[in-house]
Amino acid sequence: MTAKPDPSSFDLTSVEWTVSTHSGGGGNCVRVGVQNGHVLIGDSQNPDRLPHVYTPAEARAWLQGAKGGEFDFLLSL
Repeated sequence: MTAKPDPSSFDLTSVEWTVSTHSGGGGNCVRVGVQNGHVLIGDSQNPDRLPHVYTPAEARAWLQGAKGGEFDFLLSL
């Protein structure tokens, strides 16, 4: 398996971030962007923190699991 790049190797100023409309503007903001074929997930309330880096396959697996209800337990937290 190829190692994922270090988050600090990305030019984060050029990432087009997307924030969920479900965040409600109350500090519940997770942002998602793509750069160099990797999915970046970061905290929009703390944009200076480095994002987590995922491969497209990892992001796809998580998204499909979320759509299938596998993480619905998080809704009761």
